[in-house]
Amino acid sequence: MFRPHHMLLVKLGGSVITDKMNYRVLREDVLDRLAGEIAGSGEPTVVVHGAGSFGHVIASKHGIQNGFRDTSQLMGAAQVMEDVRVLNLAVTSALVRSGLPAVSLPPSALARLSEGKLENLDVDAFRRYLELGIAPVTFGDVALDVRRGFGICSGDQLMEVLARELAPARIIFCSDVDGVYTCDPREDPSARMLEVVDRSALDALPRTQRCADVTGSIFGKIETMLRIAAHGGGSMVINGLVPGRLAAALKGEEVVGTRVVV
Repeated sequence: MFRPHHMLLVKLGGSVITDKMNYRVLREDVLDRLAGEIAGSGEPTVVVHGAGSFGHVIASKHGIQNGFRDTSQLMGAAQVMEDVRVLNLAVTSALVRSGLPAVSLPPSALARLSEGKLENLDVDAFRRYLELGIAPVTFGDVALDVRRGFGICSGDQLMEVLARELAPARIIFCSDVDGVYTCDPREDPSARMLEVVDRSALDALPRTQRCADVTGSIFGKIETMLRIAAHGGGSMVINGLVPGRLAAALKGEEVVGTRVVV
C-alpha cells in the first residue's frame, strides 16, 4: 500500500535511455537494467523519463516548444507524440518485465500549460495508481497550452510538480555522467564534479567564456533541481550508465554522484 513518506521519484534522462545523436535509437540494455534496479527497490515509485532522440529532433524542427503558429506544425506535433509514446511503451514494458506493474500517464491527456509553464497536472491520478501498487510513468510530451495552443511539457517540469505534490522520500536524477559538473566533462577537461550543489555552489560556478555554451543549461538545470529538492527528503544526480548505482541510491546508500541540497 502507498505510504507517501516512502515514495521514490526517479528521472531517467533521455541521454541515458536513448542515443541522443541518432533519431529514435533506444539503449535497450541500459533501460532493462535500470528497470530492474527500480523494481528491486520494493518501494512505491513514480518514474519520469526524458524524450531523448525520440522527441527533441522533430519538436525542434517544427518549433513545437514555441506554440501553435500554423497548420504546418500539426503533423510534426503528432509525430512527436507518436515517437515519445513508442519510447514510453518501451519504458513501461521494461518495468513490467522486471516485475513492477506500471502505467503510462501522458501529459498530452493530463497536463495543461500556460505560456509554456506547467500550470495544471492531474496528480490525483498518480496518487490513485500508487495506492493500488501500480507505478505511474510519465514523460516529456506535447501538451495543450491555454495561451499558445500547444507546447512541450518537459520531464523536469513534471518532476517539479510531482515533487511538490507527492513529497517523495528520495528524488534521483539519472544522467549520463557521474553528477553535476562545473562544465560539460565531455567537452572540457577542466570540468570538476560537484559532490554537493546548493545555492552558494550555484553562485560560485565559473562563468568562463570557454564554458559559456554549456553553463547556461547547467545554471538552468541546477535552478530547477534546487526547486525540486526543496520538496523531497533527499535529491541526487547519479550516472545511470553505471550498473547498480541507481539501485544503491534508491536504497539511500552512499554512491558517487551530486547531492542537491536546499
